[in-house]
Amino acid sequence: MVMSSESSVTGVASLPPSVQSVGEAHTARPRVTELRLSAFAGHRRAALALGAFTLFAGPSGCGKTTALRAYEALARLGGGAGVGEVFADPVACVPERARPDAQRRRGFRIGCTADGPEGPVRLDVAVQAEPELRIVGERLSTAGVVLLETALRDPSRPYVQAAWHTAGQSPVTRAPLPDDRLGTALLPLRVAGKTDGQRRVLAAAEQMVVALRSVFACDPRPDRMRTPAPIGSGRLLGGCDNLADVLWRTRAECGRRHAQFVAAVGAGCAGAVTDVVAEVLGGGTVRGVLDRGDGVRTDLGRLGDGELRYLALSLVLLTGPGVLEVDSVGEVPAAMQTLTVLADGLDRGLDPVQRGELVRLAARMCERGHIRVVGAVSDVAGVLGTAGPERAGAGAGAGAGAAGVAEVDGVTVVHLEP
Repeated sequence: MVMSSESSVTGVASLPPSVQSVGEAHTARPRVTELRLSAFAGHRRAALALGAFTLFAGPSGCGKTTALRAYEALARLGGGAGVGEVFADPVACVPERARPDAQRRRGFRIGCTADGPEGPVRLDVAVQAEPELRIVGERLSTAGVVLLETALRDPSRPYVQAAWHTAGQSPVTRAPLPDDRLGTALLPLRVAGKTDGQRRVLAAAEQMVVALRSVFACDPRPDRMRTPAPIGSGRLLGGCDNLADVLWRTRAECGRRHAQFVAAVGAGCAGAVTDVVAEVLGGGTVRGVLDRGDGVRTDLGRLGDGELRYLALSLVLLTGPGVLEVDSVGEVPAAMQTLTVLADGLDRGLDPVQRGELVRLAARMCERGHIRVVGAVSDVAGVLGTAGPERAGAGAGAGAGAAGVAEVDGVTVVHLEP
């Protein structure tokens, strides 16, 4: 499971300049532009292109949900979470046909590319799942130059050997790093930033970390949204269980956004909708209600599953990191961050009108640059309202999870095969 490399950390090479475009502030925001599932569950050699609004499409069993989980895992590792917290069932991530080596070791490999001011920066991670869970290899690189590389040298010790650019009196710094954390996320704590090489390494690592964090994995659960929610932090959970509590907050904090939300709900839910409010009940709980006008109100608990999912997803698209339960980068200005929404089953339970309205809303919000959406859908033609885009050249290579990419009205459609 030690990662191989055609190049190694030997000194400072010429690195690409910033790609920030004057007049387009959102281009300076670090963002993940490719997800790589080199060997992860049912995926092998899969390279999935990501745009501002991306849909993973394909039949059941093709790995759409798995791809979203891999993205979320990288995001959590980038936020500093331990590998044990991120992979509760690591053996399930190992490809079924993966054979153990002489030491009975099996594992998986995932990675991504983050674009931003430092140009495209690649991160590749090798994780050992058996006989014990640990990160055994990591590589951070740009323009073919490896900036950080780690490898497991002694399986009996709980750390990996790391090497990164210095470009001072010594061209390379070597030191042990823990095998349960992502080295890229630890670099800002280990690198002084005194030399040009160190500053370049730090800039690349920070770009990757900022691009990966501020991820909200969302899959609304209508069964949990029907009961009154306790009044709490007002930060929406991934299952949207506490939707009513968040409505109580958002309605008071931003009238303009709330008006947009009400308009979206009215466009996708049956009957007239003049407002969406939260009513305080006894016992410190609150429930959501649709105001129909003329004194008529409908408890959200009476709505259908599709209406509730549509309502929750619309609210997610119209809010931000301050309202959603996400790990935002507090030390980085909000103007330099991008919220990424991972929406599994984006079209689940929605009728054609709701699908169309939700896609239009997502596209409109993604155009502004502060939000990106990666969703999994079962019927891409139904979601986009087309006969279905033709599959472009496969960019993933052979094997399960191979992908073809197409652009349809600004939406990046990634087709996966079982």
